[in-house]
Amino acid sequence: LRIRSRDGLERVQVGGPHVSISQLKALIESQLQIPIHNQTLSTDRNLLLAKTPADLLRFTDMSDPSRPLSSLNLSHGSVVFLYYQGERTVRGGAPVCPAGSFGRKMTMDDLIAKQTRITRQESPHCDSVSFDRDSANAFQRYVNETLAFAVKRGGFMYGTVSEEGRVEVDFIYEPPQQGMEDDLILLRDPEEEKLVDAIAAGLGRKRVGFIFTQTIMQDKKDYNFSNKEVLQAAELHAESGLKEWVTVVVKLEANEDGDADVHFEAFQMSDMCVKLFKEGWFVTEFGEDDDPKLSKMKKEVVVGGKDVKEVDNDFFLVVVKIIDHQGPLSSTFPIENRNNLATMRTLKNHLDRTKSLPFVKRIADFHLLLFLAMSHGLGSDVPALAECVSTETAVPEGYQLLIESMANTS
Repeated sequence: LRIRSRDGLERVQVGGPHVSISQLKALIESQLQIPIHNQTLSTDRNLLLAKTPADLLRFTDMSDPSRPLSSLNLSHGSVVFLYYQGERTVRGGAPVCPAGSFGRKMTMDDLIAKQTRITRQESPHCDSVSFDRDSANAFQRYVNETLAFAVKRGGFMYGTVSEEGRVEVDFIYEPPQQGMEDDLILLRDPEEEKLVDAIAAGLGRKRVGFIFTQTIMQDKKDYNFSNKEVLQAAELHAESGLKEWVTVVVKLEANEDGDADVHFEAFQMSDMCVKLFKEGWFVTEFGEDDDPKLSKMKKEVVVGGKDVKEVDNDFFLVVVKIIDHQGPLSSTFPIENRNNLATMRTLKNHLDRTKSLPFVKRIADFHLLLFLAMSHGLGSDVPALAECVSTETAVPEGYQLLIESMANTS
């Protein structure tokens, strides 16, 4: 018999059509190293599309262990479909010989094996994402009160990942960017990002995700992410190399009273989405008539048993739970790359306002540290200041005098 599983097509030697299903499972265990208790068999190829244990219960044609193969019209060369969970090492099969000058012939089974199936990923790689309240509020307040959700805005989230997989976001870096009604272009500055990463490392933090806003014009559409947003999110997720990477969307939605509320929603891009992006499957050019809730593929994929070239974006999203916390950093210093540029006068005002605190607490603000790093050649010294903030140790007197001197030049 030919056994078709997620691993492709394999063969099992069977004594004859009188063999029972339980005996067939024993043969599969001995020849393919898949335990009997982990096998679900069927003559229906849709078995391979099953996603949950409940789905498997629909395939009952081979559930009776005493039933002989002959009663299922199985004979030499017939195909049986096998579903199992877990990992295994697939044995090398017989070598394939080319058929003519055009290479080997493709059978229907070979074509099925090569198809790319897209199903929903049930569980994210991170347990949850927790936002520092002040940092999240500073981001949403700007896009709500200043931008009025009329243009898009985005930023990189920095924080930590716990052993349990919880992502804690302590600050958001907003790179230079151009926001439009339905598009967001990040004008990424490698030198600035290098400084940001160095400061984050000094603070004991790293880049853990991407946050962006949707505009009120987009709210007329029925989707979580548009096709452009899926592409941007998949690209940044792939670039990160972090399995717990989180993508957060901020939107304005009407509540039951007719008022507008700001909503944060968190997702991970599915493993399949990131894989397809890396392999270049997505169409990256969009026309005016394209439906934003569908991602277009360069080649056909299988969704729900159908060959399609357009995939509902929700298939690529895995929901992540959102909670909040009060982190150790403040978010009161003006944020980079906005209209309200920080100056030395801004620095002086900040230091004056916080003069009752120890100096290390007065500079415990990522945006202030980035401002210092980009001012008067202090870039290489700021990571050391960040370490003082992280460990809550006294700032060396020389640094304190230099920063206060800079502020007083205003």
